[in-house]
Amino acid sequence: MKRVELELAPGLRIEFTDRERALQQVKEFAERGTRFPVVIFGPEGCGKSAFLRQAAVVLRELGYEVFYLHPLERRFEAELSLPDIRREFLQFVERALSENALGRLAWIVIDFIRKLQRTRRSKIAVVGDDVFQVISLNTAAAYVKALLNLIEYPDSSYENIVVLVATSEGVSRREIGRHLWARLMPMWNMSKRGFQELYEKIPSPKPPFEEVWRWTGGNPRVLAQLYGAGWDFDRVVSQISVDKDLEGFVGSLGSGVRELLWRAVEDPDSLLSPEGAPLLEKLVEKNLLITSISHRDPPLWIDQPPPERDLELGIGKKATWHTPIHREAVRRALRGA
Repeated sequence: MKRVELELAPGLRIEFTDRERALQQVKEFAERGTRFPVVIFGPEGCGKSAFLRQAAVVLRELGYEVFYLHPLERRFEAELSLPDIRREFLQFVERALSENALGRLAWIVIDFIRKLQRTRRSKIAVVGDDVFQVISLNTAAAYVKALLNLIEYPDSSYENIVVLVATSEGVSRREIGRHLWARLMPMWNMSKRGFQELYEKIPSPKPPFEEVWRWTGGNPRVLAQLYGAGWDFDRVVSQISVDKDLEGFVGSLGSGVRELLWRAVEDPDSLLSPEGAPLLEKLVEKNLLITSISHRDPPLWIDQPPPERDLELGIGKKATWHTPIHREAVRRALRGA
């Protein structure tokens, strides 16, 4: 299987690493198709984008006509065996990109898939990354329903269809989850073994692996941030605090709510109570906490689920911080307040 090459950080390109279980799941999807669009969500930077790029390659190798969408990177690709439809699609992409009409591009893909369905009985795959970032939250569920209609009500018969799209853990996931139009599957940070394999591809000098593991919890993006910052842990914590406006957020909380937040820094499950629910909601919206990890049954997950409980990494039984560094940024904001 061809492995895509990814830019982990400026000047550092690394071959796609690990996720063997996830790639096996892609092959299983390819064998039988997806009955519903598979919506993948998980911590920021856990590797969803890298996985989807590799999944697109796997599906092409298995004979699929593949539409790959990554609007935030302005990438709209069509690996098709029919050159006329591919040419027409790429011409439309060029025009729409010149007009910065990224949302329209996300929707027009559905029309081209229907055209492909009418033209040839084939295996079709849609791989979409961060599509919901360029269409309004109010239309996120409608977009998933349109993808489902491609499966349930095709313009003509097809051999198989696979739909894989990613979203954030926050409100877009819950908006989609209000309906029974998709199969939502969480994805976690890399396993310790797989993360060590990635760590070993980074040139030295670098801190010991166990130290990096405690900072990142297996999150590839945080690893890239640390490498780019010259392994300056404090600098990366400060950057996350600025990105999330944590000083302003913590400063807006009353003393009683801050006390709840202190408890959550030690154990995120402490917010699973009536008094903690409003704060929990805010932390989920800010993509700091995840609450949808109660069920650790591996078939429910893309790749491997997180450990049952690991408070050193900020992982509770039912709630977890995205990474240890996210938790540390909140801790420092609390101290500053």
